[in-house]
Amino acid sequence: MLEYPWQVDGTVTRVLEAGGEGVPAVLLHGVGARADRWRANIETLADAGLHVYAIDLPGHGFAAKGAGFDDYSVSGYARFLDRFLRSVTVEEAVLIGTSLGGHIAATFMCQHPDRVAAVVMVGTLGLVPLGEDACDRLAASLSDTSEAGIRAKLARVIHDPVLVTDEWVTAEARINSSPGASESFAALGAYFRERSDQDVVADCLIALESPPGMLLVWGREDEIVPRTIGEQAQQLLGGRAVLRTIESTGHAPYLESPAEFNEIVTSFLQAANVLPA
Repeated sequence: MLEYPWQVDGTVTRVLEAGGEGVPAVLLHGVGARADRWRANIETLADAGLHVYAIDLPGHGFAAKGAGFDDYSVSGYARFLDRFLRSVTVEEAVLIGTSLGGHIAATFMCQHPDRVAAVVMVGTLGLVPLGEDACDRLAASLSDTSEAGIRAKLARVIHDPVLVTDEWVTAEARINSSPGASESFAALGAYFRERSDQDVVADCLIALESPPGMLLVWGREDEIVPRTIGEQAQQLLGGRAVLRTIESTGHAPYLESPAEFNEIVTSFLQAANVLPA
């Protein structure tokens, strides 16, 4: 696996990359996370036939923060994804996004359906409105980057407490307190409070004439975006989307149960004729 900084029209990000001449795929993390949340998935998905890029979204991880990015919103991140794909000369890709990353992937697909081979949305925001209280909680979780605050957040994200190690908490707290992070999270928090529920995409996905294959993956114990949201989204999307649930996992089933997640995604892409069976 390669890991390197990359510049996208003047905005620096970090890329984790693996795979040969496979189908391009971009992995998009969630709020307050970063590309290496996908470490247990990248090489397995590459071995299955994908050429995988996992990127740090601006304001997160080792990407540009603060004034280094000008639009902390789903539409702003979708434009950044567009520019990233063009910078690595990828015209069409599989998009795999979790939480905020899933909302970004779905938004990009609404805007560029011909450039998406298939989309996987994991515990995704933005399919249906979350409501004012949930949006306020998401915004508030971004502002506390102390170790105690990070530990409490990860305890809600991860179902198995054994996985939330002291080392992980410390690394998360330091990265999310790095220069420019507070400005980025403040801007993103304001977006959640004021506009995120205006950017829901279910109606747009329903309106697509020939949509790419859509897979919804949920952790059964998800406390951040409950599984009922996934069920509601699947009902709205009808036969356009497949819903799979991973037992004994929370908001990050790809991290808590990577082998099952990787198998679900690979099987879906094979059934969608994106990967050879």
